Amino acid sequence: MTKKLTRSDDRIIAGVCSGIADYFGFDPTLTRIGYVLISILSAAFPGLLVYIIMWIIMPGR
Repeated sequence: MTKKLTRSDDRIIAGVCSGIADYFGFDPTLTRIGYVLISILSAAFPGLLVYIIMWIIMPGR
């Protein structure tokens, strides 16, 4: 079977970070923390905009 990148039911806001963590086999909490840190520390990474786009594009379960 092939894996599909979907939003997870283990969600805080939309399940995007948790879905990415499930797909790659990471811990969802560490994925969320990493995403927030990258969004805050990098001026060239518009984290909120990317999150909203992924929320729209990624299918739910």
